[in-house]
Parts: sequence; structure tokens; C-alpha cells
Amino acid sequence: MTFPGAHLAALPLHRRRRLVDAIETGMLPDAPSAAALWSVLGQRGEVDHVRDDLIALKGVGVVGPAVAVWLRALELAQARAPVPDLVWSGPEVPGLHARDTRRVYEELVRSARDSVWMSTYGYFDGPRAFADLAERMDAVAGLRVVLMLNIQRARGDTTASDHLVRRFADRFWGTDWPGQSKPVVYYDPRSLDTDRPTGVLHAKALVADDAAVFITSGNLTEAALDRNIELGLLIRDPTLAKTTTTHFQALIDRDLLRPLPEE
Repeated sequence: MTFPGAHLAALPLHRRRRLVDAIETGMLPDAPSAAALWSVLGQRGEVDHVRDDLIALKGVGVVGPAVAVWLRALELAQARAPVPDLVWSGPEVPGLHARDTRRVYEELVRSARDSVWMSTYGYFDGPRAFADLAERMDAVAGLRVVLMLNIQRARGDTTASDHLVRRFADRFWGTDWPGQSKPVVYYDPRSLDTDRPTGVLHAKALVADDAAVFITSGNLTEAALDRNIELGLLIRDPTLAKTTTTHFQALIDRDLLRPLPEE
């Protein structure tokens, strides 16, 4: 049996805050109409579930300000014990609450003040894929950006590894990177080996300001951000964020990830 308020507790934080503000200002009655909830939440799939919860809470004597107090207490509890947000790409499912992959990526990049660490296996249309990151670098002096990208050897290609790296670097700096300020870029040299089993840099992750970690199945492509069914987690936890960047830095320090030559 679902307890009264379960759907309210599952609302994304920014929508819960809108609901609390509407309750505290008297904008919403104890049993609001679907139209009134729609005007607050802006998400049709959530309206019926939230309305059912508010009616159920009213049935046990929890109304108005008490609902708002409970939701604010819930936010404080979650702030002490960070709860991951599910982040999806692909078709929206009415009634299910999740963050959007593109929105999360843009939010983290556009708000970064100190550092961005990003790893992706693949990207497409570099100027568009890196546009937000490049713009943020140009706008925020001192923003440190570390990119970890995969360089793939095509099947049957016998080109020397250093030539493949140089070719990738020329394309990245000459065509793909759209900003004036430059990130530091690393790659996994194992993907270019021809004389032993290879490994690739397959991690898809973004860490902003050593405070938030976004781990996703999606590459940095329009399809992955908008159309494919991709799943990820956004966790606002400085300890986990710092642990992630420390691991990447250890790979760099041990020459397991190598710097991409500049122009």
C-alpha cells in the first residue's frame, strides 16, 4: 500500500519548491483542481498523482501549511543525505518523475565556477557538442576544464599511433573546439594499440566544481542527449565528486591517460 504523500516526495526538488510556495501563499486550496496544479507544476503527468496525494493527506488531517512544513522538512533531510536524481533521455512517460539529460548537462556546465571534469566515449558535431562548455570557459576566468576523450583506431587501420593522435588533435583544435580558452584534454593510449588486446575510455561522466557528479550511459551526441533511451544519475555529494576527480587524476599521474598535443 502506498502511503499518502509518496508521489509528493518523489517530485523533483524544483517542482516541490514551487508547490510549497503555492501552498504557503494560499495560491492552492487543500484539494486543488487539476488546472490549478498544472499552473504550478507545468507537468501534466504529475498533476493527477499530486492531486490524489493532497486529497489523501487531507483525509488524515494533514492540510495546507502542514503539507508545506512536511515538504520543507523532507528537503532538509535529503540535503543531509544526498539522494541521486534519475536522469533520462528519450520519450517522456506520464506520471514518472525524472530529470532530462540535456537539461542536467547544461545546468552543470552553465553554473560551473571552478572546475569541470568530463569524460565521454564519443561526440558528434564538436562545435555544437562543446558550445556550452566553451562559452562558460570564455566567460569565467580561471575555470579549469579537463576533458577525457576516446581516440579510436578503425578496424584494419595500420596507421602509426602517434599519427592517429596528431590527426585527432588537429581536428579537435582546428574544427571541434569552438572557444578561445582551451581545456586540458587527455586520451587513453590503449585504444590505439595493435599488438595486444586494447581497452578504451568508455566512461561517460561530468563532475562540476567537485560538488556534483553526473554519470550517464549517453555520449555527448544530440541523439544521446535528446532521443535515445539513456539513463544516468545526478548526485550532489562533494565527497563522491572529489573521489571521482581524484581517480581521474591518478590515471593521469600514472600516464594511463595521456595529454592530447596542442596545436
